[in-house]
Amino acid sequence: MTGRPTRAVLPPALSLWLGSIAALAALVVVVLGVRYADDSRPATVDSRIGGVVDGMRPSPWRHVALALDFLGEPAGSVALVAAVVTGCLLLRRRRAAVLLVAGVALTVGTTTLLKYVVGRTINGGYLSYPSGHTAFLTALLLVVALLVTGRLGLGKAAGTLLVLAAALVGGAAMGWAQVALGAHYPTDALGGWCTALAAIPAVAWLVDRTADRLVHVGGRERH
Repeated sequence: MTGRPTRAVLPPALSLWLGSIAALAALVVVVLGVRYADDSRPATVDSRIGGVVDGMRPSPWRHVALALDFLGEPAGSVALVAAVVTGCLLLRRRRAAVLLVAGVALTVGTTTLLKYVVGRTINGGYLSYPSGHTAFLTALLLVVALLVTGRLGLGKAAGTLLVLAAALVGGAAMGWAQVALGAHYPTDALGGWCTALAAIPAVAWLVDRTADRLVHVGGRERH
């Protein structure tokens, strides 16, 4: 633990690790997309996981799944993003606010585009790969974890653990909800999770690079 807060939304200590994870996640998204292109049936792993999740559908688990699902719907996601952005601004973390809006927009936009490119369907024709709900919650919690890591000045080990734990919690929770509600196959949820893991570090790097350049230009102009 360094104990030194940083302005960067992608802490330097984490950049190499998260960059490697992002590249691997992007590869997984592509491989799964190719594997399940134009498919409309669950894979063997989908059926096995789905069988386990089916046993958790009765109330109150279904209510939990519906509540999580709402967070990925337009009304829920806008409210959630607005709340986190407000928190970022109150903490004077404008880069984190920009990362949240841009990162979530890119992540969700990418899942929407990939749905049409891959063409995998569920429930009689609904595009399913990758899961936008899973990608959204994973992306949001990734940004929050990066914000906490920078604010507390966590080192590489603690920061990486926090970021990955947040991503795992978000992806697992929303992925379970989508499978439990029959909206997605488990591999759709995995694809959404990996989409967020690939997008957020890339956007964070771009936000930091752009902000640093603007600060540098502004400093030169004042002199």
